[in-house]
Amino acid sequence: MADKTRRAYGTDLGQFAAWSVANDITPERVVLRTLRRYAQHLSEAGIQASSVSRKLAALRAFFRVLREHGVVAQNPADLMASPKGEKKLPRVLKPAELAQLLDRIPTSTPLELRDRALLEVAYGAGLRAEELVDLTVGAVDFDGEQLRVEGKGGKTRFVPLGEHAAETINRYLHRARPALSRQDGQDALFLSKTGRRLSTSDVRRRLRVWVRQAQLQGGVSPHALRHSFATHLLDGGADLRAIQELLGHSSISTTQIYTRVESARLRAAYANAHPRA
Repeated sequence: MADKTRRAYGTDLGQFAAWSVANDITPERVVLRTLRRYAQHLSEAGIQASSVSRKLAALRAFFRVLREHGVVAQNPADLMASPKGEKKLPRVLKPAELAQLLDRIPTSTPLELRDRALLEVAYGAGLRAEELVDLTVGAVDFDGEQLRVEGKGGKTRFVPLGEHAAETINRYLHRARPALSRQDGQDALFLSKTGRRLSTSDVRRRLRVWVRQAQLQGGVSPHALRHSFATHLLDGGADLRAIQELLGHSSISTTQIYTRVESARLRAAYANAHPRA
């Protein structure tokens, strides 16, 4: 699993342990009814269904290990159904909105050049924020017109490097990165003004700055750029399996949310245009 998932699971198990201790419950005494009580406790505390599902997934993994080591006879979490959360359609920007956002980022200073390249790559390659900040200089293959991306769970994939993204990266590497670099051997592609690797919070913060500058409505996150990338590919006729590979999804079911986005868009167009809608 990815580091982020392991940290989240550790937090989830710590919370369950604290609740269990408060209720005088040891691991071997946990049964299905116990987990139902815990899920109800989480719901009453205002925890969203998606978070409850993740906490139950952490417990399934935990008790699986306990069973393998003979601490418990069976995994009570295997019988626990995860709550069904509301599936929200992701925010998708129109191509004109993305042009308004990206084309208006100036390229006069090193930080502006960096931000332009950063966001061009985020949309042009459909990367997660974690994947953006993990990019190295060596991950850029100008000759092959592609990027080597380290995805979730350490899985490597290669994604095409579009013309706009390649051009902005090239400008950034020649005119901006040398001015930002403070450490020998720092191979991160995108650097902060102090020469360190950017964090995902840095990416979100800089995106908010340029969204305000472009006078777009709020709610534009790095993931919204990724959603827009996938939706625009689907609109252009790309195969869902190809989109799955480009996004680095392990399951096609994850990618299928974009078919729901497309269906919602078509229903809206029908409702607005058809005289008998």
